[in-house]
Amino acid sequence: MTQVEATHTPDLLSASERTPRAFSASAAAQRRLHELVPGGAHTYARGSDQYPEHMAPVLVRGDGARVQDLDGNWFVEYGMGLRAVTLGHGYRPVVDAVARAAADGVNFSRPTVWELRAAERFVDQVPGAEMVKFAKNGSDVTTAAVKLARVATGRDLVAICSTQPFFSTDDWFVSTTAMSAGIPQAHRDLTVGFRYNDLDSVRAMLDAHPGRVAALILEQATATAEPAPGFLEGLRELADREGFVLIFDEMITGMRWAAGGAQSVYGVVPDLSTWGKALGNGFSVSALAGRADLMEVGGLNTDASRAFLLSTTHGAETTGLAAYLAVADVYAERDVVAQMEAQGAKLRTGVEQVVAAAGLSAHVTVMGRDSCLVFGTRDHEGNPSQAFRTLMLQGLLERGVLAQSFVISAAHTDADVEHTVAAVRGALEDYRRAVDAGTTDGLLRGRPVAPAMRERAAPRRLPDAPAKDTTAPEEVAS
Repeated sequence: MTQVEATHTPDLLSASERTPRAFSASAAAQRRLHELVPGGAHTYARGSDQYPEHMAPVLVRGDGARVQDLDGNWFVEYGMGLRAVTLGHGYRPVVDAVARAAADGVNFSRPTVWELRAAERFVDQVPGAEMVKFAKNGSDVTTAAVKLARVATGRDLVAICSTQPFFSTDDWFVSTTAMSAGIPQAHRDLTVGFRYNDLDSVRAMLDAHPGRVAALILEQATATAEPAPGFLEGLRELADREGFVLIFDEMITGMRWAAGGAQSVYGVVPDLSTWGKALGNGFSVSALAGRADLMEVGGLNTDASRAFLLSTTHGAETTGLAAYLAVADVYAERDVVAQMEAQGAKLRTGVEQVVAAAGLSAHVTVMGRDSCLVFGTRDHEGNPSQAFRTLMLQGLLERGVLAQSFVISAAHTDADVEHTVAAVRGALEDYRRAVDAGTTDGLLRGRPVAPAMRERAAPRRLPDAPAKDTTAPEEVAS
């Protein structure tokens, strides 16, 4: 398959009106991917079922906040590698640092100086990190945290925040989802749940399983919810009193809420924390960090039974660690989070203004922290709707915006934001028609999108019935 020729300037067509865009090359590549790769993508959230039918771009390159597909279309992109890219695509200081590290060798039979440098930098950066161990993906480190907690406490249950979307591809979590096929009931029985911002639900869960909960894991905040006053502090008190290990999942919040993670924003220090995504600006690197006594359960300085902790061939690959160090340098030089928040605030204001002007404020909403915005789509009756979400995605794609969410980066310029607001204004024309008609019939090019985590692969053609609220796209860890 021939790729389009590179262009040095990622020019965009006008977003003021619908512009025909060909997707034939992307569609052909997607069909071939489905023949070779289960689901047609390596992450469910990247699947073609998450985009309007026949409008799922297969990308060939990125430049800052813009991406180009096989058909030569350029888009302003949001989501940025499932929230992993904060500095922009192809960010030269990071790419150059990775290239220099790779030129000296990528993998060795002994630790490298990169491991020391990265560990020193990380424990200085994160309030609750006394020790750290690096890996390549988020699921590995969250599962490692659960294992450490079980060894340290001698208990078997793990408590997850059941109102948050995703923690791991491993059985202890996936057993709780709609895609639990193939997981024995015995594994499912070892995971219990509680609700976010609801200390009473945590206490009830602990009372129902006295002395059995080894770990409690949650995101301190999400794209749509901030911690209520006293909630995180209450979890910390319960962990100290009841003896379970408190784990904060910083996959999304780490280096997007702050360089030191959400724990540095909210002032509550966990026993363990798990990191990934923005650590490497898209390069593969994740981390498990926390109290030294817990981390050493998987080390050599312990008299207790040892945990098999993140012994991986590629966990200390030099390129991932070099990427993290280069990213950390940028964060030390300038306030990347403040830049994302400033551009996100402009985007929020602009979108809300054009939505209000269209009389659709009850149907299209923008939510979340300015550095991590998502949009909600509701039908003519005010119910969350996959069909209306598809209509919005379709209208944005037609106008040069690729946006499962409005998660921004520091590379998004004022021009990118202005283009996006203009694209939203244009997409709302069909949205207004659908609200007035009470249906998306005749306006969608194909079937509606569907939740990424669902039991059945089909159906293809879904009615405009109320659907699960997917204002925050379900992101499935790779």
